[in-house]
Amino acid sequence: MGILKCPFIFKAMVKKSVLRKLSDPELENYLRKGNRFTPEAVQMAFEVLGERGKIFREQEKSQIQQIIQHKKAQEDLKLQEEQEMWKDHITEDPTAIQLFSRNAILMISFILGTIPGSILLGINFIKLKKYAPAVFTFIFGFLYLPVQHFLVSFLYKIGTQNTSRLTRNPELSVGGIGMLILLILSVSFTPKKLPYRAASYIVPILISVLMIVIIYTFQDLFSSYFLVRLAR
Repeated sequence: MGILKCPFIFKAMVKKSVLRKLSDPELENYLRKGNRFTPEAVQMAFEVLGERGKIFREQEKSQIQQIIQHKKAQEDLKLQEEQEMWKDHITEDPTAIQLFSRNAILMISFILGTIPGSILLGINFIKLKKYAPAVFTFIFGFLYLPVQHFLVSFLYKIGTQNTSRLTRNPELSVGGIGMLILLILSVSFTPKKLPYRAASYIVPILISVLMIVIIYTFQDLFSSYFLVRLAR
């Protein structure tokens, strides 16, 4: 445990050394209400002033601790909001809108490429009346195919000199990047914390089967897909 804490302790020491160079009035700005400093910085400014012999009344100490706790609570709330933004809010509420599951879209995109994933995500945007994002998603899904081909070829070329994980499995790596971009599009354009019912899997399955047939029929066109690599 001590080893794990070392980087944090070192970071805190560096910050404290910077604060020690400040004058008392400058440090006191850290203790004012409404300041924009982090709770850790406020705590360290309080400690540095104490080291210099400044005496705080109990009421002042209480106010400073309230400022620190309030800042920590705000940071926790912001973190929770960010985590909620990335969650998939599926519900059983019969009145909720039906959309294709985000997890299903991402899985299909990773295995079969961005084309089927973008079609499903674009349909979701149309249902949400987000027409511009829908068009952009459709275009991205198809344009990523030549981009993927270029990136995979490039990674294979540098793979002879570099043995990183990225160059060992370029089809998987580049396919994963496409999937992540669709995830970002989904999070960016879907209303935050929108509860929705998972739509039937029939359409995603049909699109997936059709895509598999297309991939194996035109293997040269989809040579940057890892399914084609497996087939060969």
